[in-house]
Amino acid sequence: MLDAKRKLVAKPEFVYLLRGLKDIDRLTGFFLILWLLSMISIPIQRWAWGEEAVLRGTVIGVLLQATTVIVVLTRIWPVHRVLTTAIGIAVFAWTIEWLGSSTGVPFGFYHYTERLKPQLLGVPLLIPLAWLMMIPPAWAVAARIALGAPRWWFVVVSAAAFAAWDFFLDPQMVRWGLWAWDQPGGYFGIPWANFLGWFIAVAALTLILRPERTPSMWLVWVYTLTWGLESIALILFWGLPGPGIAGFFVMGAFVALAWRRGRRTCS
Repeated sequence: MLDAKRKLVAKPEFVYLLRGLKDIDRLTGFFLILWLLSMISIPIQRWAWGEEAVLRGTVIGVLLQATTVIVVLTRIWPVHRVLTTAIGIAVFAWTIEWLGSSTGVPFGFYHYTERLKPQLLGVPLLIPLAWLMMIPPAWAVAARIALGAPRWWFVVVSAAAFAAWDFFLDPQMVRWGLWAWDQPGGYFGIPWANFLGWFIAVAALTLILRPERTPSMWLVWVYTLTWGLESIALILFWGLPGPGIAGFFVMGAFVALAWRRGRRTCS
């Protein structure tokens, strides 16, 4: 009898964790698997072909993750909404990165190196795609955490969830020589003002685009898998245990809150 009760209690969590697996379409699954394989293979490429293979693998990973996110969005939003959102993110991201690298506002003074090409006015064209691949997942996480809360709380959580990713990203990209800070700061060489800049920029973008609060299961998975892959990569492969551990806890807090909130709504 006790075992039966335990099964009944556990079932909603199990159902939530696997919800959507039976409904995933082949195209989404195809790009999701391709993205995961590309990310897992980067350390192997480094071992086989050297450091330049890491950069190529990272570019491919960004392209595949952005494609996966777009495919997921087309399953939950009208196509015209997906297009306007993607273009809006790309234009905003390039503009704020150009402004930031030119004036120091809002992130602090930094500049891109020549390693990432092509570039437009000093901003690599891959950067807006990096925004695109993570902002919708951050929205999906925020939609779960802020379920039933006022709109402003969704905006705050979205911005914070996206900024949490940078606890992994910035030290890693600086180590790889993709950009550099003119005045290194207190977070493993990254200025703390950078994180405030991320928060402000993404909050503004979310207010402008006013995305629907669609708590897509697969976008939550993309956010969760990014967290897991970054944690493992920085700690075990890229020699950045400090940022890896910090990112594990900071970004992991949003992962935990999103899944916990989802389990509650499932039960």
